[in-house]
Amino acid sequence: MKNKFYVTTPIYYINDIPHIGHTCTTVVADVLARLHKQTGEDVFFLTGTDEHGQKVADAAKEAGFEDVQKYCDDIAPRFEKAWRDLNIGFDHFIRTTDPRHEQVVKDFLQKIYDKGDIYKDKYEGLYCIGCEKFLTESDLVDGHCPIHPSEKTVQQSEENWFFKLSKYIPQIIKLIENDGTNYINPVGKRAEVLAKLRAGVKDISISRANVSWGIPLPWDKSQTTYVWFDALINYYSATQFVEAKKDFWPANLHILGKEILWFHAVIWQAMLLAAGLEVPLKTFTHSFYMIDGQKMSKSLGNVISPSQLIDAFGVDGARYLVATSFPRDNDTDVGIGKYKDKYNADLANNLGNLVSRLAKMGEGLKIDTSKIEYDDQVKEVIDDLRFNEAVLLIFEKWINPVNLKLNEQEPWKKDFEDKTRQELLRWAGGELKKAAYHLMPFIPETSQTIIDLFTGVIKLPKEGLFKRVS
Repeated sequence: MKNKFYVTTPIYYINDIPHIGHTCTTVVADVLARLHKQTGEDVFFLTGTDEHGQKVADAAKEAGFEDVQKYCDDIAPRFEKAWRDLNIGFDHFIRTTDPRHEQVVKDFLQKIYDKGDIYKDKYEGLYCIGCEKFLTESDLVDGHCPIHPSEKTVQQSEENWFFKLSKYIPQIIKLIENDGTNYINPVGKRAEVLAKLRAGVKDISISRANVSWGIPLPWDKSQTTYVWFDALINYYSATQFVEAKKDFWPANLHILGKEILWFHAVIWQAMLLAAGLEVPLKTFTHSFYMIDGQKMSKSLGNVISPSQLIDAFGVDGARYLVATSFPRDNDTDVGIGKYKDKYNADLANNLGNLVSRLAKMGEGLKIDTSKIEYDDQVKEVIDDLRFNEAVLLIFEKWINPVNLKLNEQEPWKKDFEDKTRQELLRWAGGELKKAAYHLMPFIPETSQTIIDLFTGVIKLPKEGLFKRVS
């Protein structure tokens, strides 16, 4: 895997249109993918949609579709378009209804079945359709699923096929406890998973007898694959049928939200161990967005879509705001009002205004065109998913010093031919080029404009870089 970087988002359920929660994970994955491409690595960036299971079948029915596949074909492109509109440079957009993925799932499951790690048994218990997940009494909060409290959990009883998850728990505990191979980040999530593992883990059902919308088990066509077993395999399946990416497994990084930590940190690892495959090098579990102090909810009408962000702040402005508000360790409170203030302060008033006044003063001056190397400190902070800290570092290293020196020396008061004025403006233009180079993963179009501007390729657009939002 040397000089290769494979990053994934979760694949998103298509029972709803994209919102800021999906946007957050996808934008930061794109920032990382762009950084690693920029620093010379061969990158595979995978995202896509999860299209099987009861939840999707119910959503299709509610939307008036008799054919669930037609519903999937209608909704999935909306996710793809939302990401393209945000200038997300994914390498492949996977759909779990892709026949190539379905075949890998069947082969993967058959391998585990042939090994003797799948057996038939009866299941009785509570099931949350919203999570597509079985729940124990200890999982419930006031008798409801903590993620979908407004939805009723259902009692299910049926004969299913089970995976020997418990067999692999000692091995998974060992992987988590070994600092050299620990794949769970941030650190706080490790303790959470370990506590649950040590409390005891039962085998899990991997099939459904009464859910027709799914991939049939290869050895029992009367049952379909549990949607999570199907979905998790996407990370591996893409490396089997995307021709240019066939040697990219294992993934360097899975980025995921905290509600799906267990599936990725335990079930997915056990599946890979059972199939004789390498586990991913790292998973990173982020927290949630709160919208103006409240949990995001369709019923409250406070869901923010990527198109709303683009309409308000432009593509690069939206990317910048999402990345710098990334809920890395704790839930983060955001909202259009908060975003407006940050956009105006950081982009319109600071960076945009600085570039505009420097471009006007320095028009016609030749700026140094030598190659810029990516700063190791900034790269390290981005790789640790500390995106706001990385942007602050870029401002501190290259943008703030230019603002300070211009204000001190006031070159606008000197003649154009003044030597010290010209030297100052050349230096300032070079520093802004460095800033733009380091901001490229966050605001790629604007960064390229700044670089071209201070290399004499283009002139400053009349509207400037970032129009102030009132």
